[in-house]
Formats: sequence, C-alpha cells, structure tokens
Amino acid sequence: MTAEYFKQTYFALHPKLYRVAFAILKNTEDAEDILQDAFCKLWDERAKLVDIQKPEAYCVTLIRNLCFDFLRSPKVALYDWNTEEYDIPDQAPDAETELVNRETVEKVKSLIRRLPEKQQSVLDLRIFAGCSSEEIERITGESSENVRVLLSRARNTLKTKLKHFL
Repeated sequence: MTAEYFKQTYFALHPKLYRVAFAILKNTEDAEDILQDAFCKLWDERAKLVDIQKPEAYCVTLIRNLCFDFLRSPKVALYDWNTEEYDIPDQAPDAETELVNRETVEKVKSLIRRLPEKQQSVLDLRIFAGCSSEEIERITGESSENVRVLLSRARNTLKTKLKHFL
C-alpha cells in the first residue's frame, strides 16, 4: 500500500473518526490522542489493510474499541465528564438555581453512564456527535430498526429516571 493511497483512504476519515471519539470520550484532548494512536496502529498495519473491504467501518470499530479500552483503564476510573456552563441571557442565576442546575446536569450525566453500552453509544452519537441515523448505523453496525429501538429505550429510561429525580 502506498503512502498516497493510505492518505486518501484513511486520512479522509479523520473528521468522522474524531466525532466518534469525541462522542464517546467527551474530551477534545483524549479524542485527539485516541485518533493519533489509531492512525499509528493503522500505519503500522498498512500492509494488512489492503484486504479491508470497508475501511470506514473498520476504522470506526477501531476507534470505538480504543475509546472503550481507554475508559476502562485504571487511569480513568473516575472519568471526568466535561461540565459545560450555560449562559442564560438577561438573567443572572442565583446561587440556589445554579446549584440545582449543576445537580441536574450531573444527574443526567450519571444516568447516561448507567445506560447499557449500546444505548449509551447511540445516544452519544446522536446528541453529542450530531450523527444521523444512517451514520449511526454505519458506525455501530446496527440495523436501522435496532438504532431506532436503542435510541427510544435510552430516551425513555432517562425520562423515567429523571421524573423520580425532579
């Protein structure tokens, strides 16, 4: 395999692979590190890549596996989910409102982390990576019906659990 073929075939997938990694890890630096590791592995194994029929699916699977391995590693035992601060225009929240908002965001993140892995994965891809159903199908290898069911179950579980919290 030539370097040019590798570049055209595999580097072209970089934006999509980054979105997948970021959707799973929720952290720019970690997603970039995983991508760098993935491309190093791909380059080291480039002679074997000639036989790969679907490079995109192969790379997405590689990224997902690397991300999940990373999340299971002892270094990430207490994974730091990024908490985004939201500005509410023309309204400064008081300390109590801000505390309630933070608690709610943390509860939602905690509930998402407790979902089954497949539900969590498709929900992350849909919400955080902005992937369409067709993209989620290609990335996960699930059928369109299964993606729809996984998303529905994840959302329903979150709604039910949030009702008890709120």
